[in-house]
Amino acid sequence: MFERFALAVERAWYQAPRLLLLLLPLEWLFAALTALRRTAFRKGWLSSVHPGKPMIVVGNISAGGTGKTPVVIGITQALMEKGLRVGVISRGYGGSGSGVIPVTADADHRIVGDEALLIARSTGASVTVGRDRVAVARHAAGENIDVIISDDGLQHYALQRDVEVVTSDAESGFGNGHLLPVGPLREPRRRLATVDFFLLRGGQDPHSGTAYRPRQFRRLSDGAVRDVQNPGFGPGVHAVAAIARPRRFFESLRSLGLEPREHPFVDHRAFEEKDFAALGDLPVVMTAKDAVKCPDLPNTDAWVLDMEAQFPDGFLDQLMERAGLEVRREEDRGTADDSNQTSAEAFASPTIGVNQ
Repeated sequence: MFERFALAVERAWYQAPRLLLLLLPLEWLFAALTALRRTAFRKGWLSSVHPGKPMIVVGNISAGGTGKTPVVIGITQALMEKGLRVGVISRGYGGSGSGVIPVTADADHRIVGDEALLIARSTGASVTVGRDRVAVARHAAGENIDVIISDDGLQHYALQRDVEVVTSDAESGFGNGHLLPVGPLREPRRRLATVDFFLLRGGQDPHSGTAYRPRQFRRLSDGAVRDVQNPGFGPGVHAVAAIARPRRFFESLRSLGLEPREHPFVDHRAFEEKDFAALGDLPVVMTAKDAVKCPDLPNTDAWVLDMEAQFPDGFLDQLMERAGLEVRREEDRGTADDSNQTSAEAFASPTIGVNQ
């Protein structure tokens, strides 16, 4: 019941039904409180802290499905390739854990959240979650790292930042343009004028357009990898997606010549065995974010579509410059980089890519 309601509300944000206009008084209240809160932090009426290490926030001004986590993974991987030690912080949305929790590659997604676990497995970086983002950032700053990346938290003004990266989706845009709860916006669109970088998923502008490319199919049971153009199965597949924009995933499968039978679920759903028991004999294909929640599927013919983010030319260099980061020389990297990789390597041999 709740899942159907949540999906219906999200569809309404992008289809602009007039029934939502009944919630306009709530939108006005939300807008006033949001503006007052941001002003209070900007003028120092409410206190904010800096973690003491260069701080990059990757977030959005709308709810759900803008490609934020793939961008976090892509930036983290790129900075680590330049020899930098990266710490990622997250609220751990969907997880039940309390306090400050370091995320290892074998962590329980029900405690740390699916996105944080995906980041940890995909990058091998130091990942920490907790509902108190300031406490989590302070913990991360105490580790042997060079830079902190916050997965979400654009509106968490109690935590100062050096660089703001906002992600959005060219297809869905900003929905009906209204703030919550009438529309999907957390802040007005004019907020974009104040951020450092704006990345538009599927956009054509060379300065902001960000592509998400299918990289490989990976079998969930043993990590076997197949080429996306010749996976050795299909064309019929069951496509399972518990993400904010499941249609994107289904369209990606069609672009690869598959014929998916669509099974959308509400974002962050904790899968149960019954969700897959009645799917039949066709292969099951899912996103990387969903795969971290499905270690023991009864269907052994289950596959993950790994994706990778492709950033605009010059983006990473400009990002490093804004954050005051420099490429670390090989001789200066020490042993910290080896420890950063330990959790990912210990978990499994297959490479885990960016999710949809």
